[in-house]
Amino acid sequence: MDTHNTEDVDMIEVRPRKRIRSSTKRKRATSPTHSPRVLILFAPFRALGLITNHIPFYVQTRSYKGATEGPRIHILTCLGRSWALWEGGKMGLLFVGPEVQDPISCLVMDGDAVWAASGAHVIKYLRGKEVFRLSNPLRTPLAFFIIFGSQLLALTEDGGRMLIWEISTNERALSATIQFDIGFTATSILHPATYLNKVLVASNEGDMQLWNIRTQTCIHKFSNSQLRTLPSQQQLNSLPSPITALTQSPAIDVVGVGFMSGEISVYDVRADERLMRVYMDNGGIKALSFRSDGHPILASASSSGHIALWDLDSGGRLLHLIRGAHDGAVSALEWVPGQPVLISSGEDNSVKQWLYESPTAVPRLLKFRSGHHAPPHLIRFYGEDGKQLMSASADRTLRYVSVVRDSRSYEMSQGSLARKATTLSKPLASLKFPPITSISCSSTRSKDWDDVLTAHADEMCVRSWTVLNKRVGKHTFNSAESSKRKSPSGVVKCVCVTACGNFGLAGSSTGEIHMWNMQSGLKRKSFKVGPSPQAVIDRVGLSCTTKPKASERGITGLVSDALNRVVIAATSDGTVNFFDFHACTLDQVLVLPTSASSMMLQRDSGLLAVVCDDMVVRIIDIETRRIVRELACGVHGRILDTAFSSDSRWIVVTSLDSVIRTFDIPTGQLINAFRTSSVATSIAFSPTNDFLATTHVDSVGIFLWANRSQYSEVAFRAISEDDVAEAALPSMQGSEEDEALEALEALGVEDKPTDVFSTPSQLDGDLVTLTLLPRARWQTLLNLEVIQQRNKPKEPPKKPEHAPFFLPTLPGVEHRFAIEEKKQETQEKHTRRLDKIAANSWSTLQKLLAESDKDSGLDDALFDYIKSLSPAAIDLELRSLVSFNSLQQFLRAIKRRLQSHLDFEAVQALQNVVLRLHADVIIENEDLRAELEELLKIQKKESGRVLDLLASSLGTLGFVRDAQ
Repeated sequence: MDTHNTEDVDMIEVRPRKRIRSSTKRKRATSPTHSPRVLILFAPFRALGLITNHIPFYVQTRSYKGATEGPRIHILTCLGRSWALWEGGKMGLLFVGPEVQDPISCLVMDGDAVWAASGAHVIKYLRGKEVFRLSNPLRTPLAFFIIFGSQLLALTEDGGRMLIWEISTNERALSATIQFDIGFTATSILHPATYLNKVLVASNEGDMQLWNIRTQTCIHKFSNSQLRTLPSQQQLNSLPSPITALTQSPAIDVVGVGFMSGEISVYDVRADERLMRVYMDNGGIKALSFRSDGHPILASASSSGHIALWDLDSGGRLLHLIRGAHDGAVSALEWVPGQPVLISSGEDNSVKQWLYESPTAVPRLLKFRSGHHAPPHLIRFYGEDGKQLMSASADRTLRYVSVVRDSRSYEMSQGSLARKATTLSKPLASLKFPPITSISCSSTRSKDWDDVLTAHADEMCVRSWTVLNKRVGKHTFNSAESSKRKSPSGVVKCVCVTACGNFGLAGSSTGEIHMWNMQSGLKRKSFKVGPSPQAVIDRVGLSCTTKPKASERGITGLVSDALNRVVIAATSDGTVNFFDFHACTLDQVLVLPTSASSMMLQRDSGLLAVVCDDMVVRIIDIETRRIVRELACGVHGRILDTAFSSDSRWIVVTSLDSVIRTFDIPTGQLINAFRTSSVATSIAFSPTNDFLATTHVDSVGIFLWANRSQYSEVAFRAISEDDVAEAALPSMQGSEEDEALEALEALGVEDKPTDVFSTPSQLDGDLVTLTLLPRARWQTLLNLEVIQQRNKPKEPPKKPEHAPFFLPTLPGVEHRFAIEEKKQETQEKHTRRLDKIAANSWSTLQKLLAESDKDSGLDDALFDYIKSLSPAAIDLELRSLVSFNSLQQFLRAIKRRLQSHLDFEAVQALQNVVLRLHADVIIENEDLRAELEELLKIQKKESGRVLDLLASSLGTLGFVRDAQ
């Protein structure tokens, strides 16, 4: 064995002790690498439905003095590039760690700290924040690690080295490195109980070694033949099998070893002897765990999703076998210390707790959290509040997903499939319904009967569901039974539930449309599309002999309007058919340039979006039954799904080129486009316009994007196909995290675009512009004296008839009040100095008049100040114009404002008040009288021009009114 110290290994540069929070906070979700001029309308918000993956979880139990509810259980699961901490009592989410650059390969908890191995680093977190980081000097990924006292032991991904760090001193330097022999690929590490400074290392070749960490020497080797065969059968060595599970038993020196072949060995390390051997069929062993509450029971899990219980007192007798405990391979098993509760997690994105009420009783499912274990391909919002989603996946399930809280999400029941699977000895997944291809729902009558319809792959029937009861509904509508016997029966392609919730429709691949009553399940009507129109035949170029039949025209889209007046169906040959809802007659056929693949209706506005094969979305107005908009969605990938905003202003489109585009329907322009790391297979817009939900081909989660326009001002402009921003998918966010609200920081607009058009102060120099202030402002100024006279009190205030009870009294026999006499207010003595200062002081209006007289460009500031004053303040300012210069400057300012055609009604009111107050002074002075005469000429000219404009406008309006 070769051992190497730190000096033999090149060290990498020391990382900072703690990363700056602002640089890492949701960086992957909120800092897309795009040009500053491109604005992303939808900000990444959070991910839904992510529970765990194939990385084993870690269970931590804590007991508190005086606790009556037992120990607290914390479950740490991996979410890919982040981790989640769950509370085991109610399976509530506590924390979600920040995303890292590389996928996480191992998780460990040490007190309040969470350790995660990501790439070549081991990162320490406290309350979801990174506080410490260790790095592999070899820059190779780390696959496994454990906390061993004050040391951290880690295995490299190639299994050739074990790295040792001393973490008690918070030093990042590597303390030692152990090099394994060639032919020994280490996969996991286990510390045997009571063994000082010693660990067991399992290998991919089926061997096991006992190492002393302090001396860095190998104490003993356990070969694959010794671990898997009895001493009397050593001559019957079989091929080596990798060790896939290694766990400590409650007994000292005894460990459990699981192999890829399905064999399980209970091995005594000190005696180097195998005590027991059991074998589990249907896949290799993925996890082992010994019960620790006094019952000698071993739990094992296989790669096929089964969990087995073995009675060790009876020589390894099989007690129970839970078939299909998980829909995929089980990744981890762990008994809760001192309790008959077994926790399991699997690659099916679920964590389950199993309760064993007695050793002989069948274990039952106690608690669980689960999500889709295959990427969902179809989502739709349920209800009008935007808080629920219906999602369908390739795992053949239909799930109800809560946007508000993950704990409210659940899988819609398909019946007692577990009992059927046990009776028929079939996998549970094989008994589920085929994958869903179409969903339609209406919550109007959800409390009365079924409210969801689904179509399934390669099936001729339609199933109803009830969200209220969380299960499949009472009715299964068979389209084959509804059709004639001689006509061919096709599979159902699309479904529709009417807005009232009373009827359900289904369209098949043979062109048949049937309608059933959702309450009784009885068939009500049928619609026939008929043969292809001549325009379709001419477009395709078919001859009359090869004219397609009605049964060859598959229905690709089916909707009904909000008032049950019309049923609209799109066919595969490129037609949109309008049927009368009550008479079942075909009213009109609209021929499209290409085939139609899907269709969506916004019932509130009556806009119908038809997705065509030429990568164009055509918007049809169902009232006029004409195409009103054609929206081109690039040339690199076909369109997968569309979604309308609730106000019918936007339509969001996803396509195979991984770009999500947003079009403004009134203008028909592309206003936003961003590219995600993977293709979005389905999208849905919240009825409240706050969230956009997406699903992607490589993730089992549902991702929410917040609409920025709901929280901040966003200026829209038309963009081209080249202005596509890059955006990372949202990460999962904990509901109880301290910084949960910081996600809304992404909703601010980082790059505010420049306003292309700003309203000028005057549209045209020849037009008259008013102040846009209320008319009462200037009417009050003109009649201020009348108003003040009217509001003047008629009588002086009277003394109260009876004195208040709290007045003090004077001593004596008679009851008298001690009323203080008012002191005579002394009038202030005016001095010559004060009078001189008051005479030389200027008001704000006088200062602005002087400045504007020197520079006419300051007239705007002068009149802006006047318009900001109240009528009483304006009157006071005008009365202060007592000097010759002030009056002359004011008259000049009025003339310039009249000539500029601005603030016309304000100028009229101001000159009226000034002339009324200072007319005698202006007439006596010759210079002021000359200014006044010049003002009179300009006033007559401008007033006549205004009267001419008004007469012309009134004449035009009268002509238009008479013409109508």
